[in-house]
Amino acid sequence: MKTVIQQKPHVLFVIPSLKGGGAERVLIALANHFNQLNCTAVIIALNHGEPVYTIDEGVKVIYMLERRHGMLWLRIYYMLLTFFKLLKLLLKEKPVCALSFITSANIWTGIVCSITQTPYIVSERTSPKRSVNQLGYVLKHLTALLYKRSAAVVVGAKGVEDCLRENKEFKNLNNIYKITNSVPSFNPIAPGRVHHRKFILGVGRLEYVKGFDLLIAAFNNAKLHDVDLLIVGDGQERTSLLWQSYNGGLKDRVIFTGAQTNLQDYYSQAELFVLPSRNEGYPNALVEAMSFGCPSIAVDCEFGPSEIIINEQNGLLVETENIYAISDAITRLINNPLLKNSLGKRAMHINDTNNAQQIFKQWENLILKHVPQHYQPAALIL
Repeated sequence: MKTVIQQKPHVLFVIPSLKGGGAERVLIALANHFNQLNCTAVIIALNHGEPVYTIDEGVKVIYMLERRHGMLWLRIYYMLLTFFKLLKLLLKEKPVCALSFITSANIWTGIVCSITQTPYIVSERTSPKRSVNQLGYVLKHLTALLYKRSAAVVVGAKGVEDCLRENKEFKNLNNIYKITNSVPSFNPIAPGRVHHRKFILGVGRLEYVKGFDLLIAAFNNAKLHDVDLLIVGDGQERTSLLWQSYNGGLKDRVIFTGAQTNLQDYYSQAELFVLPSRNEGYPNALVEAMSFGCPSIAVDCEFGPSEIIINEQNGLLVETENIYAISDAITRLINNPLLKNSLGKRAMHINDTNNAQQIFKQWENLILKHVPQHYQPAALIL
């Protein structure tokens, strides 16, 4: 009698690119987690780009396109190529479920999964004011239709859901789930110093939305002579931020480290962490800093900080895009060690509220609803 070997279920993770960013970190962590379960995790990056974060051996990674910017006909060509390549991949991989992060990937995934009748889950990772609200009339209606047909629309913060529902096209969605970002795992803290002086820390992509220009201006205004500012990350705003630092007389006081793989050393050694973003979805860097007990200041932007920080208890919330409010909060904590230490200790409770296993379990339960019965429980142990 021939033995039938049950194939492991494939779960697809779709994202525009794997270059840096909080969404990329969360998606890779999820793929790594599902790889440890009895299933095959497949990451599909719509655009080529080397990943910043570690992808476990066994996770299959597929890069679809290496785009070149150009005329309208070239954009149409890439659209058609994306559609047919993604459709071919789904037909080949035959996933039991597909998860996509970020609006553009959500749209493509929704289209091809609707054709192949594959269950799919989409996730909005930033403020809808930067994503779906920017879409044109036709594309916004198509997106709303695809979101309604999805198994779930996952958001990181309640504010993202509320903002999404402000669009009449998305107002009646009944499949929205909130799953916050977890505290990621880090390597052990190294014994050496990452910087020879005391420092304030900022972490994130060097883009306008992340507000590092505001942080540099606030740091300059604080007039701290024995503390430097370290900004960890890369991005298209690097040159303008360098010029801002030089013009402000901060050439040797503001250090741009580039992307780093040992963030745990920066978080554990910083005097305090500042999140100056103009808007967010649910800021990973803030969660990470607090998990190490780093006293944290965050602007009360849309969305996430106010759902993470209880002002004056486990951190400080300040007015968005207010340089002087950021500056005053920095000065206050630097000059008040008791308050700084108290906020840092309470911040570490985020290791309990955002425990990785608990967050992963929420994703597991969401996906398990859509895994065919013959894979459970022997072939897929969740």
